[in-house]
Amino acid sequence: MERTVSEVARLAGVSVRTLRHYDAIGLLPPGRIAANGYRYYGRPELLRLQRILLLRELGVPLPSIARILDEQDDEVTALEGHREQLLRERKRLDDVLGAVERTIAGLSGDATVADEEFFAGLSDARARLREELAERYGEAAAEGFEKAVRETSSWTREDYERLGDEGRRLLLRMAAARDRGVLPDSAEGLELIEQHYLGVLEVWPATPTTYYGLADLLVENADQRAIIATVDAELPEWLAAGVRAYAVRRLGYRRNGEETVRRSV
Repeated sequence: MERTVSEVARLAGVSVRTLRHYDAIGLLPPGRIAANGYRYYGRPELLRLQRILLLRELGVPLPSIARILDEQDDEVTALEGHREQLLRERKRLDDVLGAVERTIAGLSGDATVADEEFFAGLSDARARLREELAERYGEAAAEGFEKAVRETSSWTREDYERLGDEGRRLLLRMAAARDRGVLPDSAEGLELIEQHYLGVLEVWPATPTTYYGLADLLVENADQRAIIATVDAELPEWLAAGVRAYAVRRLGYRRNGEETVRRSV
């Protein structure tokens, strides 16, 4: 059974404009085009559209989707692959949800969380962060983080909550700026990022290279992303872009891995 572009749009929950765009870029041509110019889609096109929409839900960009679909002829094998991706995404979201819950309980001043639980959660988060720092930047970066942890070993719960409050206020200012359309690499954006950079230096001796690399961690690490996302779900990517821009423009980081003489901040 063939369907018109309007029927397919209603069936799939997408716009006609989207289907025409997919046709224009060669991602989803119609099964046939009638003499009057009408596009008609059959079952093969509907199956391809289903896979396109699944991959879009996973955040795969359109050029990559085209390559994936062209390389996979077996529908069952392809869908099994998508299923595995969805399972991985569900685990990632479960990790993020758990991190959000830990962040809310540990840093919001929740009186129902005992001090023992608070510091146990903080220790667990530090261990996860230390492991990821070592994996991303090597043992030297992880040891630098451990040194900073030792230097703050005398902090009380109130000290950590005060630091958390200061960080949250900065994130709220960033979220407000993002809502106003401020770009992370603009003068105003970089001024806000500078406050983030100085805050990072209080707890971790980041170099221009590791501060630039921190952008990926802010987006990909469940705990770090959750802290930011509790303020604004779209802020992690904005902050990450700002961190990269600040490292390049203010710290002299070079994308080829070399560093220039560190500039004044």
